[in-house]
Amino acid sequence: MNSREVADKVEKRHSDLVRDIDTYISYIDQNADLRSDDFFIESTYKAGTGKSYKCYECTKQGCEMIANKMTGKKGTQFTAYYVQLFNQMEQKERQTVIQFQIPQNYAEALRLAADQAEENEKLKAENEIQAQRIAEYEPKVNYLDKILSSKKTVTVTQIAADYGISAQKLNKILREERVQRKVNNQWILYRNYMNNGYTKSDTINIVRSNGMPDVQMQTKWTQKGRLFIHELLEKRGIIALMDIDEQ
Repeated sequence: MNSREVADKVEKRHSDLVRDIDTYISYIDQNADLRSDDFFIESTYKAGTGKSYKCYECTKQGCEMIANKMTGKKGTQFTAYYVQLFNQMEQKERQTVIQFQIPQNYAEALRLAADQAEENEKLKAENEIQAQRIAEYEPKVNYLDKILSSKKTVTVTQIAADYGISAQKLNKILREERVQRKVNNQWILYRNYMNNGYTKSDTINIVRSNGMPDVQMQTKWTQKGRLFIHELLEKRGIIALMDIDEQ
């Protein structure tokens, strides 16, 4: 596929895609066991003005590399498109080869029929494998994507669960990092973090041990605060469980 067609399918500026491919090639060429032209072949095209611009011919492996850098609907749709396109091309090539194989006798005719049946089964299996890959591609979202896509506030217990640790341990880490301290049995941010939009306090109704009703303040974290905690924990080597699963 030409990179201009790829850019159109992924709804990206062609110049931006070419810059990305240049980066991929620079990384590939740093490994002596890899050849960048197995993925991308540099070419040119002429614009309406007659001026020539750089583009790339993307092999199937190149398309896979581009698709693997994408998530969500666009990534899934492009994966489905190039898988279908390349499978159609392979099937057409196989049929062309078979058309020129004229059997000379009955035994050759049987052999050709058997080869054709085997090719059909192979193609069917490949299509099923690719269909599974496409189905598996959609949920491939990391923890950072999850944070950025949400607007809700969350409790420290919910955040801690995302990392497989207890709320007590997370609160201890935040205290050690001098992010928060306890005041009247409630966790309060230190002054230099107060105006960053990291938390929101809710009032909840409680019943004391003596049976008397009362209210208590509960600190909840915004998604901005959740991102702050995510970066802080990563520096300590504590990774979100869903990111560990993808490794």
